[in-house]
Amino acid sequence: MTIEREFSKENHRMKCLILAGGFATRLYPEGDKQIKAKALLSYQGKPIVSHLIDKIPSSIPVMIATNKRFEVSFLHWQTKLERKVTILTEEAQHENQKPGAVSAIDFWIQKKQITEDLWIIAGDNYFEGDMLKFLASYDGKHSLVAVYDIGDMEKVRQFGVVRLDGNRITELQEKPAQPVSSLIATACYIFPREVFPLLHQYCKQAKRDHLGSFITYLTNSETVYAYKLTKPWLDIGSLNQP
Repeated sequence: MTIEREFSKENHRMKCLILAGGFATRLYPEGDKQIKAKALLSYQGKPIVSHLIDKIPSSIPVMIATNKRFEVSFLHWQTKLERKVTILTEEAQHENQKPGAVSAIDFWIQKKQITEDLWIIAGDNYFEGDMLKFLASYDGKHSLVAVYDIGDMEKVRQFGVVRLDGNRITELQEKPAQPVSSLIATACYIFPREVFPLLHQYCKQAKRDHLGSFITYLTNSETVYAYKLTKPWLDIGSLNQP
């Protein structure tokens, strides 16, 4: 059975927003003229973002949020796709101008008047397996986070570390000095539309960047569930790291 047919059984109204608004500062020296969007870097023969598109059922509309600097690159990439993808462009042309991941989500929810549940994926993620079980585990009421055990208590300090009670997230620590586990939150979330007002309220407090910080905020008033990935996951920013 295809992922499209299986997912359609769940009957969730959903859109997908891929975040690709960063400037790849971890990968390139400052001032490097050859800088490319991380989502467009090639891995196993094609851009990372193309791997992500392959994981998304055709019944789910896809939007990609990028910045003014990489807009043309994404529009060129878009011409090679066999499915429709909407490119959303932030005005930022430099790192210090970008709104931050959480603020970007809120901005596009308001700008595009999104009323469907929203599947958020960071464009620098690579998932080895399909996302069928992840989607099927979403109950349509509670936020869902894809988590992964990297099995390394040193490397885990670079990520957001989660503590679970069963399959419920009770705590998320951003880049902790003393991690509680090797289980991390990947940048793959589903937010029910009922959470959007909380997201907007959170963003009004200040400019927000880390999605993990919003998840921590969310757990204070809402139930947030975790889905444990069993197939390998990679952060493109760490591909060249030992």
